[in-house]
Parts: sequence; structure tokens; C-alpha cells
Amino acid sequence: MRILVVDDEPEVCEALVGFLTDEGHEAHAVHTGEEGLRQATESVCDVVFLDVRLPGVDGLQVLRQLRQDVPGTDVVMISGQADVATAVKATKLGAYDFLEKPLQPERLALLLRHLDERRRMQREVDALRDVAELEGRLVGSSPAMQRLREQIARAAPSDGRVLIFGENGTGKELVARQIHLQSERRNGPFVKLNCAAVPVTLVESELFGHVKGAFTGAVHSKKGLLEQADGGTLLLDEIGDMALETQAKLLRVLQEDEFLPVGGVKPRRFDARILAATNKDLEAEMEAGRFRRDLYYRLNVIPLRVPALRERKEDIPELVRHFRVLFEKRTGRRAAPFSPEALEVMAEYHWPGNVRELRNFVERLLIMVAEDEIGVEHVALGLRSADSRILENPGEKLPLRERVREFERRLLAEEFRRANGNIAEMARRLGVDRANLSRRLREFGIKGNAV
Repeated sequence: MRILVVDDEPEVCEALVGFLTDEGHEAHAVHTGEEGLRQATESVCDVVFLDVRLPGVDGLQVLRQLRQDVPGTDVVMISGQADVATAVKATKLGAYDFLEKPLQPERLALLLRHLDERRRMQREVDALRDVAELEGRLVGSSPAMQRLREQIARAAPSDGRVLIFGENGTGKELVARQIHLQSERRNGPFVKLNCAAVPVTLVESELFGHVKGAFTGAVHSKKGLLEQADGGTLLLDEIGDMALETQAKLLRVLQEDEFLPVGGVKPRRFDARILAATNKDLEAEMEAGRFRRDLYYRLNVIPLRVPALRERKEDIPELVRHFRVLFEKRTGRRAAPFSPEALEVMAEYHWPGNVRELRNFVERLLIMVAEDEIGVEHVALGLRSADSRILENPGEKLPLRERVREFERRLLAEEFRRANGNIAEMARRLGVDRANLSRRLREFGIKGNAV
């Protein structure tokens, strides 16, 4: 840690700086409150050891100013004439600890360990907060995304129910979180129920809760998600997969603004905004009798549609850069950038799995490619299998197939020539599996004097 000692006694400064240096910290000292303030605000330091009694500006005044100007710096007060009132006042002003002179080496060493651990934990919290902020960001500057942001901004301040439509992987939950964060309920909980992931027999218990003894195994009463979301927002994800019986009970809850826990006899009121999301065509589901029309009208007060990635391909380079930064934040290591040509090829792809598929693809390349830059050859090899899957749909116009194949053929031929036909060397340089590379070379007919 970088530590500043502020004390008007030279022998105290010399002894404390020496001890801190021996403990592996970077330490230096000044002798006035004014100089301490200047040093602490102009140069970054983690901890300040600050004497209470100083000539000119005293230690408590310096402490008050430090908490205002550099709130991330920990301040430890030291004094040879300590009293309880001064210690209490210093603590109220934000001091981390208060030590009496002469300073005890054992106490100092323990304090430094605690400070170091505290700062390490704070760095981890800050890193997690940065990742969470990046994870929750709606990325893209395309007209489709601009319209979606405008719709979210208009819908969020109200308490109207929102029904979010979109294919798998488009980011429906992300849109729901943005609605919550931009609403008056932002300080309340955001709770999610995936209606497709919870067994039908447990959905009601998860949603409404249950009382003790309501069924076998219910040894304790449990709050349902509807009650847990009180004062906040409840997202019913994949609402199209909810069983008809549960749909009927949810409809009654939405009509009456109260619910009955499983096994309960007394209804309970709730105050949660309901959002729902689906990847299904609910009009078709209603025609087939699998979704209640009256529930649809209750939920579909404000409809929002999340565009598929193929409808906003101009956002792909921005998304790739975003996922690369997120990868670096999560792993703490530098990630190779994508070449402009690689981004261009990725922007041509159909992405049937939408943003989720793109993110997985980007992370796979960031992990597996050992080069300083991720190029067309890496992207082409990675997209080959996915490209062949979507080409099985004859109704799609997909010009990428021939473009990527030609890119890949030329690049593999060139790499084969540069490696003098050494497939193991090619695989190492390209960061790909040797067996897959050999098979791909045979498919392209690359052998002998490939050019």
C-alpha cells in the first residue's frame, strides 16, 4: 500500500516510515496538516496516518477535509494525548481507527493486514460492480435499438404492465431490467420467475409461496416471488410456457391485486409491477387454446418487441468490442482484438441464436485463439459449422456461405504454403484443433503444392 504519515515529530515519522517500509509498503512523511492535505490530494495514497495535534491546521480539520476530497483513502488517527471524546469525534468524522502513541508494532502490523484485506475486498466489489454495469448495458446504436431505448424510456416511469416479445437470445431480460432501473421502483427488488424452467407442480408455490404443512415437504412457510418483489418488479419470463391452470390463478391475482399462498386461507395484498416476456407467438398460442386471451390482454398493456440480431447487424462490431471488454473485466487478462476484416465477416452472418450466440462465439475465440489479433481465418473456421446448419433452410438468402468458404479456402491454402505442409504447425499458428484442420483441408482439396 502507499502510505502517507502526517506528524510534526520527526522521530515518530522516521520510526513509522521505517516500520511501514519493512512491512513492504511504500511510505513517506510530512510534518504539517497543510502539506498532508496537499500530498494526499495531489498524489494517490491508500492510507494516511494522521496526528491529532499539528501546528496550524489540526488533525481533525485535516481528517474532515480528506473525507471530502479523497473519500477512498483510509485515515488512521494517532495521538500521544488521546482521550475518549477525541477518539469518538474522529470516528464520527470517518477515521478508520484511532491509535495511541507510542505505537505498538504488533497492533500496527495487525491494522495493516486488516486495511490491506479491506482494500482488496473493495477492489473485488468494484470489479464486480463494473461487470454488473457492463452486463446490464443495452449495446447498439442502430435505429432499431434507438427505438427500443425510446420505448423503454417512455414505458419505465409508469406502472403499466409490459409484455416483451423477442426470439431466444435477443435480451428480453435485459430490457426488463432496464425498465426496472429507469422506473420509480429502481430501489426495490427485481425478481424473476422462468416459467419454462420450474416444474408445473411448483410454479404456484414459487409464485405465491406456501404455508407450513400445505403439502408434503412444506416444513416451513415460504414467501413467494410475488411477495418478495413487493415494492419492486416481477418478471414472468417465458410466460407462454405457463400451464393453463396457473394462468387462471395469475389472472385472478392481476384482477384483484391480491394472492393466496398455497395452503393459505387469507389473501395477501402485494405491490409489485408485473413484466412478462415470451419468445412465442401468443396470438397462435391463443388460437391453439394454450394461452388465455383474457390474461394476454391483462399483460399486454405496453407491448415491446426486442429486435433479432439479424435486424441490426450494424451493431455487431460494437457488441463484439463490448463482449471483449467484459471478458477482460471478468478474467483480469488482456484479450486479443478482432481485425476489421473479421468484424466484417461476422456482420454478414445470420446469427440464429442472436446476441447470446454472438457472445458465446466471441468468448470462445478470446479463449482459444493464441494470436495477437483474431482474424478472418479464426472467424471463418469458427462459423463454418454454424453456417452449414442455417444453410439447410432453402428459404433464406445467405450470401455468406460462398464468401466465407472462399475466404477460408484462400487463407488455409496460404497458411499451408507458409507452413510447408506441416499441419501441426498450421494448427498451432491458427489456434485450432489439428484433426478438424486436417478434415477441413481435405474438404477443400488442399494438399501438395497448395497456393
